[in-house]
Amino acid sequence: MKTRRGLKKNNVVLRERELVNGNISLFLDTYKDGVHTYEFLKLYLVKARTPLERQANKETRELAEQIRTKRESELNHTQHGMIPPTKKKVAFFVFADNYISNYQKKDIRMVQGAIKRFKDFLDEEHPKLNQKTLKVDQLTSLMMIDFVQYLETRSVGEGAHGYYQRFKKVLRRAVAEGLINRMPTDGISCKAPEGLRKDILTNDEIAQIARTECQSDDVKRAFLFSCVTGLRFCDVNDLRFSDIDFAAERMTIDQNKTGKPVTIDLNRTALKLIGEQGDPEDNVFSLPSHTACNKTLKALAKRAGISKHITWHCARHSLAVNLLTLRGDDKPDIKTVSATLGHASLKHTEKYTRVVDELKKKAINSLPDYL
Repeated sequence: MKTRRGLKKNNVVLRERELVNGNISLFLDTYKDGVHTYEFLKLYLVKARTPLERQANKETRELAEQIRTKRESELNHTQHGMIPPTKKKVAFFVFADNYISNYQKKDIRMVQGAIKRFKDFLDEEHPKLNQKTLKVDQLTSLMMIDFVQYLETRSVGEGAHGYYQRFKKVLRRAVAEGLINRMPTDGISCKAPEGLRKDILTNDEIAQIARTECQSDDVKRAFLFSCVTGLRFCDVNDLRFSDIDFAAERMTIDQNKTGKPVTIDLNRTALKLIGEQGDPEDNVFSLPSHTACNKTLKALAKRAGISKHITWHCARHSLAVNLLTLRGDDKPDIKTVSATLGHASLKHTEKYTRVVDELKKKAINSLPDYL
């Protein structure tokens, strides 16, 4: 079909292709913006010899035509900046669950957490809203503003920013699949806080934890190991004896978060926490879930007389700050600390230098008034 200016119109045509066995394969030929794409429907017409076969061919062709009509409707709606009616019916949480089930990146737990927090937000702020029937295009900018405020008042440290970034990943896929025309989060930010809001354990407090009895020896040993190596929970949970070079007293792992390898020297404390060398494929530490570990740490900190809010990630933060506050010749530079933590760039390490500056300022301000 040609337009008045001689340009071919965007459309979807049902076509046939004869196969070697004599059957006919039905496929769609979509022409859009000068490009042909083909969708094979896996629908076939057979050489009809009986009334039943002729009826089956008729029904197959009708089904193919229904699919063609649907695809052409989607094409026309998209061409005019409109959402196809079929896509408007997609429920958000069904879409989100499908997105997560096909998600392959290492931050999947954060993506799941972001969706969970959005559900909790709706339960609290929109209790009358039926989540099962909530459509993707019902997510408004005003709702996103309220969601950001919800995250910021209920998250610690960079949690709000992290969950919001993952939530936007889901929405970007919805845009890419044509379920919505634009991101409802456009112009709405959730900034990461300057410095750190997570509590830091001093060397004395870490030593106090080491002396305190714990309901799970593996959780305690693994947490202390993170305190002296900077490993994230996901990495210490996956740590195997094959990752450790006992002769060289170092370990090499591929970080779950970044996928990049990092080599970390092991001091005497780290080696004691590992214990005797085991089977290469065995885990060094046998740990329960992340949530269960944090509950154990909370009880351990309380038993140790530490009133700070302690989670597993505090170990990583504590190592960085404790290294940067060392004095004399033993004090490492920021590049060394960055390499130890496996940071992709120094900007991730610089936040710890701001914490050190804050601690110095706090120490100075704590001095008595001598006049």
